Amino acid sequence: MLPRIIATLSLASLCLLSAMLTFTTPASAGPFGLLVIFITAYLTFIGLISFFLFGISHLIASISAGVTVKKPFTAMPFRRAYYFSTVLAAAPVMLIALQSVRSIDVYELVLVIIFEVVACVYVSRRIR
Repeated sequence: MLPRIIATLSLASLCLLSAMLTFTTPASAGPFGLLVIFITAYLTFIGLISFFLFGISHLIASISAGVTVKKPFTAMPFRRAYYFSTVLAAAPVMLIALQSVRSIDVYELVLVIIFEVVACVYVSRRIR
């Protein structure tokens, strides 16, 4: 059920994001329009990253099935991929927001990467 909800929400937000970017300018959209753009971009990235992580984990699990090891690699459940994607989807939105204020240097990029690493470690420790 969760994959269907995420796919529907992500597709709807992608359509709304496309419409907002096509029919408005940042000056005419105003603050609320920019908020809608950032929220729909975040929701779109959540869906893309969730299905990417889920698909890649299943691909790696099926490839590694032929290899004999003590503990075989199991595929990531979709709920776990969703939890990680909620953190990882914030990175592109943060970078776009930083770019709208000023140019992104190495310092800003390193800070976003550190934030993502800390958040992913936190999520991996919280969900077992």
